[in-house]
Amino acid sequence: MGTVTIGVSIAVPEPHGSLLQERRAGFGDAAAHGIPTHVTLLPPTEVDEAELPAIETHLTEVASVARPFPMRLCGTGTFRPLSPVIYVQVVQGAEACGRLQKQVRDASGPVARELQFPYHPHVTVAHGIDEPAMDRAFRELADFEAGWSCTGFALYEQGGDAVWRKLREFMFGGAVVPPQVGPVEQGTTASR
Repeated sequence: MGTVTIGVSIAVPEPHGSLLQERRAGFGDAAAHGIPTHVTLLPPTEVDEAELPAIETHLTEVASVARPFPMRLCGTGTFRPLSPVIYVQVVQGAEACGRLQKQVRDASGPVARELQFPYHPHVTVAHGIDEPAMDRAFRELADFEAGWSCTGFALYEQGGDAVWRKLREFMFGGAVVPPQVGPVEQGTTASR
């Protein structure tokens, strides 16, 4: 077994995730289609592949004590000139994201690590592209808004092709999502 690069994040749900991914690609960010739209809890981290079961156990424990919380994105921000990033701001749910990322990176856990920069939850919409395209991303998404109830996070692995793929989802409170019931067929009645 070798090493793998993993990340932990909260997915931005549809239709918002695809819309922001397409916009990111449209600004000229070549990595856009390999990165699902997300809020990072654990940045790309190289681990021994043999550690994955322990990491999954740790993430299950973190998720089991967490509770759903409202997430809202609104407007744009930037890390320039420190880092060439334009992002959509997390205006509700940032505190909960901060708690989660600390628990994921807990010093006693299997993915303990220091961060290069202080944690700031956000959704990247442009990274490392030319300045005019960065400015355009900042302007064109300034009015973007989206909201949802965050009910969990996921573990991702980056493939050799640089594409991030979901390995497993972790629902808050140990919740199990019940099967979805389809619409009642026309002409049937509930009681017989």
